[in-house]
Amino acid sequence: MLTYKKSFVAKALCAATFAAMAAGAQAQAPTTVVVAFPAGGPADTLARVVASELESELKTTVVVENKPGGNGAIAASYVARAAPDGKTLFLSSAGAIAINPPLYPKLVYNPKKELQPVTMLVSTPEVLVVPAKGDIKSVEQFLKQAKDQPGTTTLSSSGVGSMPHMAISLLKAATQADILHVPYRGAAPAITDTVGGQVGGFFGDISGLMPFITDNRVRPIGIAAPKRSALLPDVPTFDELGIKGVHANNWYGMFAPKATPRETVDSLNTALRAAMASESVQAYVKKSGIEATPTTPDEFEEIIDADTQKWADVIKAEGITVNE
Repeated sequence: MLTYKKSFVAKALCAATFAAMAAGAQAQAPTTVVVAFPAGGPADTLARVVASELESELKTTVVVENKPGGNGAIAASYVARAAPDGKTLFLSSAGAIAINPPLYPKLVYNPKKELQPVTMLVSTPEVLVVPAKGDIKSVEQFLKQAKDQPGTTTLSSSGVGSMPHMAISLLKAATQADILHVPYRGAAPAITDTVGGQVGGFFGDISGLMPFITDNRVRPIGIAAPKRSALLPDVPTFDELGIKGVHANNWYGMFAPKATPRETVDSLNTALRAAMASESVQAYVKKSGIEATPTTPDEFEEIIDADTQKWADVIKAEGITVNE
């Protein structure tokens, strides 16, 4: 009888030990930040800078996983179908969340129904750049060229439905300029051909274009925002040039699967806001020319709803389709 009791106690202790170990392993399970862009780009760099600080806040390992493709659809779908435990997050730009839904008739994911906004991280206005070796030195000159050479003046984008494409559409609508949109598969080749003069210009995030501006490979001539950029104080906004409404603001934010409990979302929001306030992230933000814009989940959702409606209106008015 005594032997039985000892055996029973031993098994109970063993079970308790394994349960504690399992609970500890669960608590220490890594958090994965899924990025819809290739490694090495602005979004990937932002994710890794934030992830480094987020580890300290969450007291667990945070890894960054790149899942580019499908204009953000691959990464968005992956996170939407992940366990809603706060361990899988999606770092996305505005494109996959606010532009894709009104653009793609048969989108394989529904950001409104399948993804929960956690917080906006940063935002950056689009800047219009032209080849530094070219003759164009201002927006006025660029638009005059478009008028004098209708159908031959070109602007490149990182793809149909991208934020650069939206900026081009706003400029065309505001000026009625005859500008030919040249979509590329990503910002890198679009910038390369702008530098080489194969296309007349490119709209892009300031953070991604600063190295090319600093090296005098492209010339910035207009900011698609209500105010000038601190990194480009001499570059006027389109509003200042009398071209109203050309506001294309690209943001990057964090999302979780929709069924994630609100208390988990709020905890992630607190941790991410603390990470954004850290010295390393603030230094990166200042250097990159982006603006730290952390929000509450509800504030972020309101911004997303407003942007989705804005870009839906632009897409409809300009007749933009994925087959363009």
